Parts: sequence; C-alpha cells; structure tokens
Amino acid sequence: MEFGFFELLNLLGALGFFIYGMKVMSEGIQKVAGTKMRQILRSMTSNRFKGVLTGFALTSLVQSSSATTVLVVSFVNAGLLSLVESVGVIMGANIGTTITAWLISIIGFKVKIATYALPIIAIGFPLMFVNKSKLKSWAEVLIGFALLFIGLSYLKEAVPDLRSNPEILAFLSNYTDLGFLSTLIFVGIGTLLTVVVQSSSAAMALTLVMANNGWIEFDLAAAMVLGENIGTTITANLAAIVANIHAKRAAAAHFIFNTFGVVWILIMMPFFLDAIDSYMVSNNGLSPFSNAESIPIALSIFHTSFNIINTLLLVGFVGFIAKTVTRMIPSKGEDEDFHLSYIGTGMMDTAELSLEEATKETAKFGEITSRMSGYLRELITTDKPKKQKKMLSKIKKYEEITDRIEDEVTKYLMSVSEGSLSNESTRKVAHLLSIANDLERIADIIYQISRDLEKFYEGDIIFNSEQKEGILKMIDAIDEAFEVMNENLNSDYNAVSIEVASEKEQAINTLKKKLLKKYIKRIENNMYNINSDSVYKDIFHACEKVGDHIINVSEAITGEKEVVPE
Repeated sequence: MEFGFFELLNLLGALGFFIYGMKVMSEGIQKVAGTKMRQILRSMTSNRFKGVLTGFALTSLVQSSSATTVLVVSFVNAGLLSLVESVGVIMGANIGTTITAWLISIIGFKVKIATYALPIIAIGFPLMFVNKSKLKSWAEVLIGFALLFIGLSYLKEAVPDLRSNPEILAFLSNYTDLGFLSTLIFVGIGTLLTVVVQSSSAAMALTLVMANNGWIEFDLAAAMVLGENIGTTITANLAAIVANIHAKRAAAAHFIFNTFGVVWILIMMPFFLDAIDSYMVSNNGLSPFSNAESIPIALSIFHTSFNIINTLLLVGFVGFIAKTVTRMIPSKGEDEDFHLSYIGTGMMDTAELSLEEATKETAKFGEITSRMSGYLRELITTDKPKKQKKMLSKIKKYEEITDRIEDEVTKYLMSVSEGSLSNESTRKVAHLLSIANDLERIADIIYQISRDLEKFYEGDIIFNSEQKEGILKMIDAIDEAFEVMNENLNSDYNAVSIEVASEKEQAINTLKKKLLKKYIKRIENNMYNINSDSVYKDIFHACEKVGDHIINVSEAITGEKEVVPE
C-alpha cells in the first residue's frame, strides 16, 4: 500500500489512542494503589529473583519488553524503584518477550486481546457512575486497558508495509554469505529493525517470517534475534533522555545487560546453534540448517534459552551492574545539587507518579537546606579571612539554589494538581507546597545570618568565648532538628510521628530563653558590648526562627499543620 499524508494521520491517531489508553490505565492503577503503590512495587521487587519474575509476568502480559522497560525507567525516575531493583525487572522482561515467538511459532498468531476490548469497556463503564472512588478508579483501569489494546490494534494496521509486507526485506538474502561479517551485519539489521518498529516482539515476528520463507538461514536469523535484544534497549534509553540521572542509569543497565549477552553468545554461537540443531534432529528429525519450516521452533528455543542463560549468568551480578552504570553516569558532584534529580518530564509521567517524584525532590531539598547549617558553623568557628570568604560564598550560592528549587517544585506541584488526583493526594500537594516554602525560608534566614556576620567580620569585631559557645550550641540544636526533619522527609508520611521533632524544637526554644537570660544579665551588669552583643542576639533569635520552620516541615508531613497560603 502507498503511505501518504492520510496514512500518516492514521498512524499518529493510532499512536495517540495507544498512549491515551496507557495514561488512563496507569492513572487508574495508581489511584487504586494509592499510597500503597511504593509498598506494592517494593514487595514485588524485594529481591532480584522476585524482580525477574515481576518483569517476566509484566512482559508476558503486554508482550512488549519495551513497554515494561519504559515503565521501569518511569518508576526509577519517580523514586519508586531503586536501580538494583530495576535491573532484576529488566532481566525478567527479556525472558517475557520470548513468549511472543512461541505464540507465533506454535499457534501461528498473537492472542488478540483487542477482541475483548469492548466487553471490558462494557464492564468498566457502569462503574464510572458509582459513588465509591475506589470503584471509579477500577473503571479507569479497565477502560484504559481496553483503549490501550484497541490503540495497539489500530497501530498494527496503520504502520507502513514493513510489517504487513515483510517481502520488502527479501533483499537481505544478498548478504548471507560473508561469514562472521554476515553475522555482525544481521545483528545490526536486527537492532535497526527493532528501533524502527519500536518493538522487539514485532521484529521477532518479521525474523520468523523471513526465516520461514527461506530468505535467511538459521544462523543469520539467530543473529537478527541478538540484534533485536540490543534494539529493544533503545526505547528505554529514549525515554530516559528527559528523565533524571537514576532513570538514565536504569536504561544504561538494560543496554549493558543485553549487550553483554550478545557478546558472549556471538563467541559461543557455533556451539549453541549446533546444540539446538542436535535437539531438533533428535526430536523431529528436521534440522533448521536444512529445513526452513523448522526454523521458527528452533529460533524460539534459541531466543528463550539465550535470555534465560544470560539472566542466570548475570542475576548474581545485579549489584555490580548497578555500580558500573553509576560509574558510567556519575553525578556531577556538588553541581548535581543545583538540578532537580527526581522531577522528570517524560510522557509516561502521570499525576500520582509525579507526586511521588515531587516527594522525593522535596526530601532532597531538605538535605540541601540542612547543609547550610554546616557552612554557618564553619563561618562561626574559623578566624581565617580566606575560609570566611569561602563559607560566605557557599551560603550565598546555596540560598540561590534553594530559591530555584522552591520555584521549580512549586510550579511542578501546581501542574500536578491540575491532573487527576485522589483526595489524599490533593492534600499532599498542599502539604508539599508548604514544606517547600518553609525550606526556602530556612535558607533565607541562614543567608541573612551570614550577611550579618560578613559585616561583623569586616569591622574586625570578634565574639568572646561565651558568645561563640552559645551560638555553636544553638547550631548543634538546629542540626539535631534538621536530622529528624530529613528522616521524616525520607519516610512514609503516614508513618511519621511528630513527637521527636517537637522535642527538638522545644530544646531550641529552651536554649534560646537561656541565652536571652544571660544576654539580659550582661546588660544589667554593664558588660554590654554594642558591637558584638547586638549581632549575637540577632543570631540566636534567627536560629530560633529556623527551628520554627523546621518543626513546620514535620507538622506538614504529619498533617498537623494547617496549610495557609502566605
């Protein structure tokens, strides 16, 4: 068929249908799971073997390792899965994608889930009108699932002749007699083919058809399958381009795992194929090297056994793979703190997942803000002008960073709130906005203290030992409060208790009263120094305000703080 402008619109419409179905289903699943989504994912991937089984099950269901790995990258981007957990899921996805080859080889066609799409919608549609939000969410899951596969069905019909007329690729038979170079060429062709159709399952189907028609021999068809294993990693890497550093590492881990497998199997290829040939001959008397019709089954055996053996070889090295990609894609040191690490812009993001990303980003925001306390401590303790200047510069730089982070997180949360959120998630958005505001205010206060100290030092004035000791005690108390705050920010909000945070805040207030009492006593005893005592008083008062904002953060986490816009 000719592929003109109208056909292009059909293709884009089918793609939009598919993506919209995926979005509806994904949001529905997240609403059903609610705050338990993290625990569900963690339990499914609590060890590498469970992760492998999860990846296998997901990919067997949707018959696309690309879809599974893109979803995994999205989960890593949101902080729902760790890098190590994601590698196990990706390994399982590689095994799951071999199911397609067996369906084609044995049954001769894919199971058409789209056939059942309308009955699924018929079940889900009435649930849209019930009062229970949980049932409405299940309706979204069912309808989204149906729309996804209707879209997929249209997508298969709308793509160019590459799938519907595989004889276009018959010219490849001209490159089958170049020895090992032919093997490498067909690995490259398999990679390119998978990138073009964005599905290793579809590329595998084409390979089976070509081999069955006798266009290419068994060993070159196997080489194409290896290339398809590399090509399927491209989709995840494309999804990771707009994602954070953690998602990029997950996509890179997928590439390393598949590429390593291709390298070792190429070395062992003659022995591996001979073993499959012997098995085929002993079972049905037909050799895939001489009988084209036996190639599909032999190729399915090759595909499955390769992925299972590769997984068994590398499942014990999940930690090593994670460390390798961490070295390959390192954080940018201190500069990494100046960029959002968890908030992504990938199309796979949905409202509930985006909220998880914002929660992770807010936790990192808390850690960045708390570092300023350490710089303030060094500014107080050092008497070297060069060191003082360095600390003043660091505090100023971090204050600018926190301004940018608060601005970006706020914009992101406002955007998330426009999406489809559960009531609980809507409240969480308000609390995260409050937390971001308090963290930015903490940075402002510490920066103002540093400005006061800068003028103080420029006048060659110093604190006496009692004043310095008082300020350092106040910073110690703040640091303890910061530690509790960061622990709460990195915890499940529903499990956080306010008690420890309140104790730390009370300790700051008590210390401030004690220092104020001594300060007043100095005035009464005519020991007041106008140059140092006024700055000293401003500093411990400012530190007490920092403590107020720190407790505000924990109160917002537990829901005890009434969120009122400033």
